[in-house]
Amino acid sequence: MRMRKKKNLPARIERVSDLHIKNPDELRGGWKAAFSGFTDIHIEIGCGKGRFTVETAAANPDILFIAIERVWEAMIVAMERAKELALENVFFIDMDAAEMENVFDSREVGRIYLNFCDPWPSRKHAKRRLTSPNFLLSYSKVLRPGGEVHFKTDNPGLFEYSADQFKNHGFELTEVSENLHENGVSTVLTDYEAKFIARGLPIFHIVARLKQEDTQNTASLKQDYAAP
Repeated sequence: MRMRKKKNLPARIERVSDLHIKNPDELRGGWKAAFSGFTDIHIEIGCGKGRFTVETAAANPDILFIAIERVWEAMIVAMERAKELALENVFFIDMDAAEMENVFDSREVGRIYLNFCDPWPSRKHAKRRLTSPNFLLSYSKVLRPGGEVHFKTDNPGLFEYSADQFKNHGFELTEVSENLHENGVSTVLTDYEAKFIARGLPIFHIVARLKQEDTQNTASLKQDYAAP
């Protein structure tokens, strides 16, 4: 669903401009040098209004969080939330996830969060899913060996598809749940997630760890990525 245009968006963006990274490609390979003092870099793809981003960053001040979002009407809310808490370890990029390799270098990232991404249920749109082989190739390039993808969805079809794709393309599943909050809320929630829980809907969750370099898996990823 398309978000409504935000009133005074340019002015609101200007007030939080210090949290916006305007030319992220210039930092490729140099994030830790530019933002010294952090133990790792974590990325959230599709941060939306930023409830998860901000609460996770606040709880982990030693981690540098980079939140990626294409929709300014959502991201401005996330940025304002971070600004209100005076967080110094979270920054925002307005870009498509497909551009990730232009922004982060090999082995530069420790963790990627994928929270409630679009399921793209049609087979003809499968390559747009953020857990499709073409995206997994990008993740495997920017993640260090042993780095993780943390994935949450309310869509059982996307959950099953994603589990298979992770297993088949260089990742091992270290955590898998078909009802993450069955025994009470166990992780930081997104805005969508809180609504789903209130309606009694199960949350599907996967933690996928990148294996050590495997030429066979890498070759498979490249083949899938190039397939029409």
